[in-house]
Amino acid sequence: MTIQQLEYLIAVDKHRHFGQAAESCFVTQPTLSAQLSKLERDLGVILFDRSKMPVIPTEMGRQVIDQAKKVVSESKGIFELIAHMKGDISGVIKLGIIPTLAPYLLHLFIRKFLVKYPHVKLQVQEMVTEEVVKKLKNDELDLGIVVTPLLESGIVEKPMFYEKFYAYLSKDHPLLKEAVFHPEKVQKEDFWVLQQGHCFRDQVINLCDQTQSGPTNFHYESGSLEGLKNMVNRYKGVTLLPELATLELSEEEKTRLRPFDGDSPTREVSIILNRSFLKQKLVELLFKEITSSIPQEMTSRAHGKVIRFK
Repeated sequence: MTIQQLEYLIAVDKHRHFGQAAESCFVTQPTLSAQLSKLERDLGVILFDRSKMPVIPTEMGRQVIDQAKKVVSESKGIFELIAHMKGDISGVIKLGIIPTLAPYLLHLFIRKFLVKYPHVKLQVQEMVTEEVVKKLKNDELDLGIVVTPLLESGIVEKPMFYEKFYAYLSKDHPLLKEAVFHPEKVQKEDFWVLQQGHCFRDQVINLCDQTQSGPTNFHYESGSLEGLKNMVNRYKGVTLLPELATLELSEEEKTRLRPFDGDSPTREVSIILNRSFLKQKLVELLFKEITSSIPQEMTSRAHGKVIRFK
């Protein structure tokens, strides 16, 4: 049994297709198939049910795959250990980030980070929290930037900063007359929310008890905060924006922001990683770069009342 065979095994489980798995491993399909067949003979078990399409692991295969992931991860740790001892800051970081953070956070730190560490390759994908967690557990991502706490087994959370929520109102909206935002005064048909699957949608509904998006004769749920902001600007209504999304609003747009009445509801933003992740030095450097790139008051837990969203 070799590490290479285990990597082929993991690839087939990921793609559920021998041809695609071989392509991802940069080998021919016959080579990959032959190595997996040899692995099965050595172990004395059948790892995949090849009669089904897509191929699926057998019950025994599933357990072997779980162990293989641990072995491959630990084997890579040898190279990480040597690099760390040599002070070598290099490697690939595969990062997943939720859409309500990506447009407002990435540009604050990416350029400076890559200039400081030119031998680091940062691969970033936008995806919802559920997908980030899934890919972390499957070793398809190294790190995630999401809203916490998640309290997921095997996932480490490193809180970085805290974002207040603000109400963003359309021009001439009657609630602009008030200095603070009272969510109970907003009519349901006056509210714009993200589409299902976004944690920010659930946070907004939790805070404002709103389940409808927009006027009763027009249904629109955007996949981006910018889409919601545009609807508020051009139509009528209210949406909520997290703090980073408010920093680059125009001066006129900022006059239409309202803080919540009382304690400002706040979300905690963290780097999350698999407990077995080995590139700890890169995590520390990325953490430092992000927290030094945002308003420093946001790095304090006392910045607002952190809400735990279910």
